Amino acid sequence: MRPAWYDPLEVNTVPNCLDLFAGAGGLSEGFLRAGFEPVAHIEKDVAACYTLKTRMAYKWLQKQGTPEIYHQYLSGEITRKEFYAQAPDRVLNSILNFEISKKNLKHIFSVVDRCLEGEHLNLIIGGPPCQAYSLVGRARSATGMRGDSRNYLYILYAEFLKRYQPEYFVFENVSGLLSAKDKDGHLHFDKMKACFSECGYSVEYKILNAKNYGVLQNRKRIILIGMHGNFHNFYPEIEEIHPGCLVNEVLSDLPPVNAGGGDPCLVDTLPYYGTYLYDAQIKKEDRQPVTYHWARPNTQQDLEIYRIVANEWVHNKKRINYCDLPKYLQSHKNTKVFADRFKVVAQDLPYSQTVVAHICKDGHYYIHPTQNRSLTPREAARLQTFPDDYYFESISGKPSRTAAFLQIGNAVPVLLAENVARALKKLLEKHHRVL
Repeated sequence: MRPAWYDPLEVNTVPNCLDLFAGAGGLSEGFLRAGFEPVAHIEKDVAACYTLKTRMAYKWLQKQGTPEIYHQYLSGEITRKEFYAQAPDRVLNSILNFEISKKNLKHIFSVVDRCLEGEHLNLIIGGPPCQAYSLVGRARSATGMRGDSRNYLYILYAEFLKRYQPEYFVFENVSGLLSAKDKDGHLHFDKMKACFSECGYSVEYKILNAKNYGVLQNRKRIILIGMHGNFHNFYPEIEEIHPGCLVNEVLSDLPPVNAGGGDPCLVDTLPYYGTYLYDAQIKKEDRQPVTYHWARPNTQQDLEIYRIVANEWVHNKKRINYCDLPKYLQSHKNTKVFADRFKVVAQDLPYSQTVVAHICKDGHYYIHPTQNRSLTPREAARLQTFPDDYYFESISGKPSRTAAFLQIGNAVPVLLAENVARALKKLLEKHHRVL
């Protein structure tokens, strides 16, 4: 229940939010840009938690007027431990490395309570892992993911709603959620909506495609919004953004690298003559250095396949099916599943295919259009509209392509999150006088 002293007309002047299942922070980065203040992030992946700590420490240093310390860290002049020592404990301790589970819930609540410092929570955001709902995950599972514990994480999400009673919540997931069924044959989505309703929330949802909100990729997501109380037709109008540029602009100023080449540390970019990277807040200035422009090594077989599929796309605008490759290049026994695995990132279209979580395992899915290699993490991060100054950590502190790709692929595109957040903030201001 809300505390007795709570008055909706005297809520925080800067609306705050709690990020559940936070990942590397794509969703919260968008909400932070829109003017929300993250109270805490909860995430079970250790590497992603380091990424969040690094990001929050950098944001705090920016406010203090000392962002150069972050550059010293990225340049290798100071260690991660030395970098973190520059930020206060309250910033670092707002990143909670917990699995959201029934046994952990009581302790998580106590830590979040400390982070709130007596303030009311305005908003909860987050989306549980999507494998159990995704069409791909269900296709790969012998049971169609029925009974998988991840199907029921929304019940734990609801526990946070019961405890903190925010004005709104935002629940993000894959569109496959709409058709995923429980063991009893009923839709998980119907059960989810009923659960949120029992917590005192009206819920409405839309399927949003990131390509309509300034993101240069074809990526559909359910964005469900809950509003405390009994309301109808409250879903905010989210203004569409069509930048009118091609995917090539995202890649244009990154220096060429060969398979296995590049650098995880800072490298200078080439001159940039466009506007999209500035408008999307990916880039702040010309020739701004980037990290993780670091390509996977590829086998000779991979490279030969890349040449074939890239040539076919560039000259004929045709995607090659795995079964269409020369027989001597077909090493997979299963020719029916993911037969379209080899895809060139189309530089001459207004959007690419969806950047997915398994990019960390399947580099074949994302082939550079002209450089005969798979994408670098920085190129994938740009397609997800992460800023160039966003650094993806590993557990050890040493650069890891795998850790970076996993975090990038799992993330909500930052620009999509920002547009949802701006629309929601207007709704919050309208109903609760948040400034």
